[in-house]
Amino acid sequence: MTSLKGKKVWITGASGGLGQAIAEVCARRGASLVLIARSEEKLKKTASRCMTIGAGQAAVYPFDLRKTSEVPDFVNHVLEAEGSVDVLVNNAGFGLFETLEKTDEDVIKGMFDVNVLSLILMSRGVLPAMERQGSGHIVNIASQAGKIATPKSTIYAATKHAVLGFSNSLRMETADRGILVTTVNPGPIDTNFFDSAEPSGNYASKVKKWMLSPQKVAEKTVDSFFTGTREINLPGWMNAASRVYALAPGAVERIGKKGFNQK
Repeated sequence: MTSLKGKKVWITGASGGLGQAIAEVCARRGASLVLIARSEEKLKKTASRCMTIGAGQAAVYPFDLRKTSEVPDFVNHVLEAEGSVDVLVNNAGFGLFETLEKTDEDVIKGMFDVNVLSLILMSRGVLPAMERQGSGHIVNIASQAGKIATPKSTIYAATKHAVLGFSNSLRMETADRGILVTTVNPGPIDTNFFDSAEPSGNYASKVKKWMLSPQKVAEKTVDSFFTGTREINLPGWMNAASRVYALAPGAVERIGKKGFNQK
């Protein structure tokens, strides 16, 4: 891909945060957007903003991705209406920073439904259309939490490990069909994610100084549409730490114990 003009880019979780930032970067590059999230009102605001800065289209599709049994029909509905999908950005997700025994079962199920199962079903749903086109790109927003797990992120880290494993396998399955798979693995991003993940704000205040801007992550994400890169890992120092962790997890857990327990 050399240009986004005329290309259909689907984005889940597009009503705010990183999803909105990705939509705006795509809009400035002339993409035709398909915006998906629960709140129609917020989606319309994102769509309006995107149209003013250059989007070829900004179609709004309100949908609750927790309703996983309805995802296949939803994908078919959008495909019938839009006709194609060049890039799918699976961005929707949420977290909760709490110990396992204090995490409600409904939260556990909901987090896996949104962060993992809906992502898998969205990807599965668009594959036939991408294969008919002979090209396509699935971009899954994972996390550095999928590489280094920390206390009070048992469920969130588990979902992001699942996204990475799924993406790595899918990439190999689709490589010969012209369909690319990229994972984006950011550290903490300065968005409203923490409003629900950790309502007290204590953790967010501690890591504020090295939070990533959503605009930077969005730019890097959209750049991957053109390069087809396998992974984007931000920030660099955290990616380096995850590499060390893969080699010596016990040592990293001991050395990093104080930092890991900031939540």
